[in-house]
Amino acid sequence: MHLARFPRVHLAHLPTPLERMDRLSEALDGPEIWIKRDDCTGLSTGGNKTRKLEFLMAEAQVEGADLVMTQGATQSNHARQTAAFAARLGMDCHILLEDRTGYKDENYNHNGNVLLDVLHGATYETRNAGLDMNAEMESVAENFRKQGKRVYTIPGGGSNTTGALGYANCALELVGQANDRGLVIDHIVHATGSTGTQAGLVTGLKALNANIPVMGISVRAAKEAQEENVFKLASATADVLGCPGVVSAQDIAANSDYVGEGYGLPTEAGIDAIRMFAKFEGLLLDPVYSSKGAAGLIDLIRKGHYKKGERVVFLHTGGSVSLFGYLNALSA
Repeated sequence: MHLARFPRVHLAHLPTPLERMDRLSEALDGPEIWIKRDDCTGLSTGGNKTRKLEFLMAEAQVEGADLVMTQGATQSNHARQTAAFAARLGMDCHILLEDRTGYKDENYNHNGNVLLDVLHGATYETRNAGLDMNAEMESVAENFRKQGKRVYTIPGGGSNTTGALGYANCALELVGQANDRGLVIDHIVHATGSTGTQAGLVTGLKALNANIPVMGISVRAAKEAQEENVFKLASATADVLGCPGVVSAQDIAANSDYVGEGYGLPTEAGIDAIRMFAKFEGLLLDPVYSSKGAAGLIDLIRKGHYKKGERVVFLHTGGSVSLFGYLNALSA
């Protein structure tokens, strides 16, 4: 898996730390829990999208883009990291934000990630829920092209084969860290949404023959749909990496029991997970992704799915800045 063959802008703070969570492990009285700190990737508070953007923004440079566009929900971590990357590279950035929650709260619509989008110099416009957002983005991009702009569009979450390379690389990094300290990893758990993180991670692990199962805790789609979407992208990513067929459908596992009422809508279990991580480990989760992933991890440990004697790595996908857009949910 020779990733140096692909264009890449090296701006992420890598490798991210791999740390043992002693107090949380003790509180749950189950497996030994570790955390992969992809909230520490740098660029505007970090997060998992920065790994993807190293490859995506390099591709934009190769294509001669002077404007990058992407789309996501109002409190999109991906949009914020794209805006920061564009600022660092001297590119313009325009974002389409989809109102998936219907929240009218001022904090939600103008604080958190939205505030940072603007601080990084990005412009944005909004859309109602339920539209084909990638199609909406392409339509706006075409208008910019007619004005003479060279536009590079990035799908929601940076989740295509180029973006997934970032998490194939993360697999290589994580396995290297585990090998260097003699750490046998039995399971990896993380929040999964637009599929690029899980698809890239699984593909990388399979290419390395690491034999580490990955559980994606869905924040949006039903189990069957999520697994199908992850497998589709993982298969395409394997083709790009030159190892076609390395991923099978049986390698993809998603759990949709922790979505709650829908994407971007906090759950009681997720809020409890935010408080547990903050209280026991001094770590901040976000209300949309990592809190639901952590809620799934905590519940599965309590149900005995992950057992004493095992070592579980929780991949922290970042996004804590969105806490400031959810003050009402956190103070309830």
